[in-house]
Amino acid sequence: MRSKIVSLSKNEDFKSILNGEKISNKYSTIFFKKLSKKNTKKLNISFITKKKIGNAIIRNKIKRRLRNIMNEASKKINLKLDYCYLIIARRLILNEKYENIKETLFSDFRKLK
Repeated sequence: MRSKIVSLSKNEDFKSILNGEKISNKYSTIFFKKLSKKNTKKLNISFITKKKIGNAIIRNKIKRRLRNIMNEASKKINLKLDYCYLIIARRLILNEKYENIKETLFSDFRKLK
């Protein structure tokens, strides 16, 4: 099932998701929570990279990688569309191979079921 990725936009949405559940790995931290007012036909997900990781070019590269991984995940894994997700990248994600990051995130999203 392919669904369109929509990012969160409101500050209160971010704050409420940060109070929800989380799963951590060596590359990222995934926060997730069920928000009632969100569209359940689209994948509500946002990616955050902190300024400590690097300059804007590096941070955008990390976000592009994560967005691409989540596009693949939405095709291969049956994600819960009624949840909103927030992925905060860690510094180790910068120099790691794409396949390693992908396998780690896929296993984390399989645990959410």
